[in-house]
Amino acid sequence: MAETKSSRTIRDKARAAADKPAAFGENVDLGAYAGSGEEHPYQSDPSRLSAAAREQMLEAGVILDDPSQRAGTFIQMDNATVHSSVRQEGLEVMPVGQALDKYDWLSDYWWQAVAVDTDKYTASVELNQHNGYFIRALSGHKTVYPVQACLYMEKARLAQNVHNIIIAEEDSELHIITGCITASDKEAGLHLGVSEFYIKRGARVTFTMIHKWNPEVAVRPRSAAIIEEDGLLLSNYVLIKPVGSLQMYPTAKCVGKNATVRFNSVLVAAPGSSLDVGSRVILDAEEAKTEIVSRAITTGGSIIARGYVEGNAPDVKGHLECRGLILDGDGIIHAIPELKGTLAGIDLSHEAAVGKIAEEEVEYLMARGLTRNEATATIVRGFLRVDIEGLPPSLSGELQRAIEASEKDLM
Repeated sequence: MAETKSSRTIRDKARAAADKPAAFGENVDLGAYAGSGEEHPYQSDPSRLSAAAREQMLEAGVILDDPSQRAGTFIQMDNATVHSSVRQEGLEVMPVGQALDKYDWLSDYWWQAVAVDTDKYTASVELNQHNGYFIRALSGHKTVYPVQACLYMEKARLAQNVHNIIIAEEDSELHIITGCITASDKEAGLHLGVSEFYIKRGARVTFTMIHKWNPEVAVRPRSAAIIEEDGLLLSNYVLIKPVGSLQMYPTAKCVGKNATVRFNSVLVAAPGSSLDVGSRVILDAEEAKTEIVSRAITTGGSIIARGYVEGNAPDVKGHLECRGLILDGDGIIHAIPELKGTLAGIDLSHEAAVGKIAEEEVEYLMARGLTRNEATATIVRGFLRVDIEGLPPSLSGELQRAIEASEKDLM
């Protein structure tokens, strides 16, 4: 994309924010990570990727050997797009750089939901961008199967900077499953990912993100959505494998009447992990609604579980629910639910609970023949189950499989 006055202004803002720390969360030294990785060749057939890579991607819900249950596929390894394809009419999937070259109008969406000068992490994505994906459902088209996207980090000590744009045009329906993965289980790395969602009138988007990092990786996603009249965003986030540090606080703005957003998250903090995770929703239109549900477990790591709902229009409704379970005495869970109302006639509520497994529940199950370990595992399994309405069966199945695959490691 040729440089314009607008793009120069964006880059100037990014340069000015290059050293701006995040509002909260552990600070990461960007200079400690490499800016470029290996050049991976493009694969028209993603099943030709290595067996090890395919197996790791499968654990995060990305199916390459038989993609018939996917409407489209995008794979990026380190800084290179290695595959992009679609299997359904009315859907576009491509590297975001290619989309910017193809569509002049796409620059009107660039950094509109997320501010480029939010902090040094957003600034780095603009100044050192390594692509990302563009996914668009055309007006009136509905995906039967989900689109899958994978951001894979293979090079050690790499800073992966990606910028994703998702657009659901009027009355469309789009389902996405995205897996973020490191090849190594011990090498350090940094993932910076900006994702901007634009959900037009009457459109529905489900977005399920499964992270599979390692204990040496730092992760700083920056995401935001703008939802128009009668639009719906259903966002699900699963992190059960260990990670070094994670800080994310996606924001959704409901700007059209009856716009709806739901955030669901399942978090597990292993020893040494530091998670600062939350969701923020601004209800700026009449009858807009939101629900934020979080399940957090610590086996020795720390979790800050944030939630913020702001009501600025008549007849809006919002509810926050955060439940935390401490399985190890060294673990920490800090729940921070926030509500802000600016006029009469709104309905906002929250509930938060942090505790341990009740001994009477364990004894009840043991009395019915389970061992203590089996009883504890059963209770944890039930705790992690979040009832998510609106997911297509294939996506719901992938979400549950990701959780079940990690339960044995958790216990």
